[in-house]
Amino acid sequence: MGAGLAGVRAAASLRERGYSGELTLLGAEREPPYDRPPLSKKVLLADADPVPLDPSWYAGATLVHGRATELAPGVLGTDAGELPWDGLVLATGAEPRRLSGSDGAAAVLRTAADALRLRSSLVPGAHVVIVGAGWIGAEVATAAAKRGCAVTVLEAGTAPLVASLGPVAGERTARWYGEAGVELRTGAAVSGVGSRGVRLAGADLVVEAVGVRPRLDWLAGSGVEVDGASGGVLVDEHARSTLAGVVAAGDCAARWSPRTGRRVRTEHWDDALHAPSVAAASLLDHHRELVRVDAVAALQDEVADHAEGEIEQFGRYLQWVGWRHDDAPALWRGDPAGPEGWSAIWLDGEGRLTGVLAVDRPRDAVQGRRLIDAGAAPDPDRLADPAVPLRSA
Repeated sequence: MGAGLAGVRAAASLRERGYSGELTLLGAEREPPYDRPPLSKKVLLADADPVPLDPSWYAGATLVHGRATELAPGVLGTDAGELPWDGLVLATGAEPRRLSGSDGAAAVLRTAADALRLRSSLVPGAHVVIVGAGWIGAEVATAAAKRGCAVTVLEAGTAPLVASLGPVAGERTARWYGEAGVELRTGAAVSGVGSRGVRLAGADLVVEAVGVRPRLDWLAGSGVEVDGASGGVLVDEHARSTLAGVVAAGDCAARWSPRTGRRVRTEHWDDALHAPSVAAASLLDHHRELVRVDAVAALQDEVADHAEGEIEQFGRYLQWVGWRHDDAPALWRGDPAGPEGWSAIWLDGEGRLTGVLAVDRPRDAVQGRRLIDAGAAPDPDRLADPAVPLRSA
């Protein structure tokens, strides 16, 4: 269930592995399956339509519009009626967090409908207030500024992107807001939006951009365990949940990360593209009463043990890959205060590369991803030289 990228790729993987039975895709949106990353980029910035996913990936599947309400062995309860199942893929993604004191008056950005509504409000001269300077907040601020809006960003932390990058690297992006004519207020905690929360004088639109989380309350009592720390469906290394015949992939899955020593939800397009292959293989093996561990393990090479993120922010292209163990990077490649691209590098206690933030240096992101997955420990002096390719460090 779930008709986003992870759900559609699960359907495609099941067909590719020889499954010829009935397939049902349950999705909360009425639109045919589409790609989400362009929503905060091309769709907001221009009069572009949402980008549909390849229809061949879910050819032959029945699309059902609805939301899950409860789960029992063999039966999925939805607001569109009960759906019987022999095997179930949970690929329900995530939904925007709302501040506890909000009354629903603020805009959010997650769906195609959200993006189109938001774009219609980003008109020249409009005063737009964005709560949150994370990945989505930064892209909405970029789009709003480019469309001629007066933009104010309220961030509870000490710097933009602080949750992902930490305060030191995040602070390096703060000056970009002023250069783009955007007012950034850090340390500005907001308890809510609307009648019970923030109402800035003259604000025409308030956007909540304070992250996402899976909606999994409907799984209570089903036998599918939800990880308390990450908020995702607890799965093993083969994407299997704690209920037989149920697997999970994409934003809603909490999988074990050997590198970080904890369960993580990666919330990235690449994970939604590749993890369903593991889930599909495990599901088919379960129903054949044969667990082909070697075959499933081989597929896991496609699912990287790192987090990823990328945004286009105020004319710069940011790519993040890996995990950070410290608030501050171990070293810099290039000058973050200069006009050229630069990268921030994180290393663990044994000198292994663990995280890369690349700003207008896409090769650093690509090569860094490979070195992180390989557990490489580059030479720090060569690593700090922006003229030396990461792969040669």
